[in-house]
Amino acid sequence: MQNVLVINCGSSSLKYQLLEMGSEELRARGLVERIGLAAGVHSYQRPGHDDLVEELPIADHARAIELVLAALVDPDHGVIGTMSEVNAVGHRVVHAGERYSGSVVITPDVLDALKACIPLAPLHNPANITGIEASQKVMPEVPMVGVFDTAFHQSMPDRAYIYPIPYELYEEHQIRRYGFHGTSHRYVTARAAQILERDTEDLNLITCHLGNGASMAAVRGGQSIDTSMGLTPLEGLMMGTRSGDIDPALVGFLARLLDQDLAEIEKMLNKESGMLGISGISSDLRDVEREYANGNDRARLALEVYAYHIRKYIGSYAVSLGRVDAIIFTAGVGEHASLVREWACRGLEAVGAILDPFKNATRHDEAIISKMSSRVKIMIVPTNEELMIARDTRDLVFGAG
Repeated sequence: MQNVLVINCGSSSLKYQLLEMGSEELRARGLVERIGLAAGVHSYQRPGHDDLVEELPIADHARAIELVLAALVDPDHGVIGTMSEVNAVGHRVVHAGERYSGSVVITPDVLDALKACIPLAPLHNPANITGIEASQKVMPEVPMVGVFDTAFHQSMPDRAYIYPIPYELYEEHQIRRYGFHGTSHRYVTARAAQILERDTEDLNLITCHLGNGASMAAVRGGQSIDTSMGLTPLEGLMMGTRSGDIDPALVGFLARLLDQDLAEIEKMLNKESGMLGISGISSDLRDVEREYANGNDRARLALEVYAYHIRKYIGSYAVSLGRVDAIIFTAGVGEHASLVREWACRGLEAVGAILDPFKNATRHDEAIISKMSSRVKIMIVPTNEELMIARDTRDLVFGAG
């Protein structure tokens, strides 16, 4: 057996899957979300069985890991007897600078490198490290693999990843654009090619990974040529609690205006901005949509700003690519928020993309939601970062499958 447990810790969520990688059979999966909020949710699924959902406070990622492991070995609902039946664990890891550009077996040196990169990903690296250390505590002899968000974007040309600051900062400190959500962008790129029955090498795609964290990528021939996140996951699109693109002088201006230090301003931009900051309601788009439906104007504004930023990036990437074959929406918001997709696609006739309102409003899994007359396909492609992580883990631990 090649049972691989995948742990994917996001800023406010934890997705997991247990797969038997000889056949890539899914044995169990789940989602712990709204971590850190008063009403957390743990959803657990086994193929062929009813879903189990529990609502309870989930203070942090360590508590989320406890829930995951308890579910897998539960006498009534679990799929394994003990954690010794897990042969390897694959972890999504956001950032390791330029030290690792591909997946690696986790060693103490790797963990030290991840800890050193916490300033580059303050919302995610601590969560990733918590997931690794909690898993190691329960399964100390099980090999573990780190799969990096940045790897897919290593194909970017230097004109896309170099910042217009003194070049010595790149040479001496590797200050550059890295990009994130690479595992998701890589998966939906390959899956879209299968759906369209085209070779990946022949396609130009714009991939929109929209969740509590959000990023976009311009993908030419299966290779990322640009992406919206930068040195850290703060750059790019407005997100659940992150500001995305702002005037860099705003940091100093706010520090002086509010008499706050740099750490306080960084906390504001990472944890108190974005959807939460504009709406004043929540970082969860579902809460904001509900208030918009009730006539809340700040909720409307937050949604408008969010959709506008997506639309603006689509336009710029269309120019960078020269030709666009498909625009792909994925991740929690991209897959489920028809209102966001509708507003984000306003005016995209200019790049040859025409949304079909009926197809967009109908609940889908995988789907093409553009009109038949649209030159550019608009697609929903559910991401499966966990499968990509499991494959990399299998290949490193057991050999290429």
